[in-house]
Amino acid sequence: MAAPAPAGQSAAEEIEALLFSAAVTYAQAARFALEAGGAAALADPAEAFGFAMERGWLPRAAEPDAPARLDGVALLLLRSFGLRGGIWLSLTGSPHFAYRELEHMGFISGRSSPGQRVSGDALLYLTGRMLAHAGDE
Repeated sequence: MAAPAPAGQSAAEEIEALLFSAAVTYAQAARFALEAGGAAALADPAEAFGFAMERGWLPRAAEPDAPARLDGVALLLLRSFGLRGGIWLSLTGSPHFAYRELEHMGFISGRSSPGQRVSGDALLYLTGRMLAHAGDE
């Protein structure tokens, strides 16, 4: 697991560090997703994690240094990009339904499961898809 990006690290260095990470942490995912989605520009991953947790944008049991799960990252991305999702996600706020929503929207395809760990390249891929979608609207 890669260490969180230092506050003074450039965007290119952060992306390179993510690419080599087999499993990103919830703090790393929050820092990257919040800025990419325009929800908040927080250089400190711990601060970004706290921001996302306070708003219910991460699973209740998420820990900043724990490996991020795909369903938790799905919820974080949907919220960071301001996408509401379907009725079940709206009613429950459940990461499981966020995962299903990203599947339905075509962002997640192929062999995956809600509980799988998210690699750095998977986080970058999903974020890129979300950015492309936001640009299309």
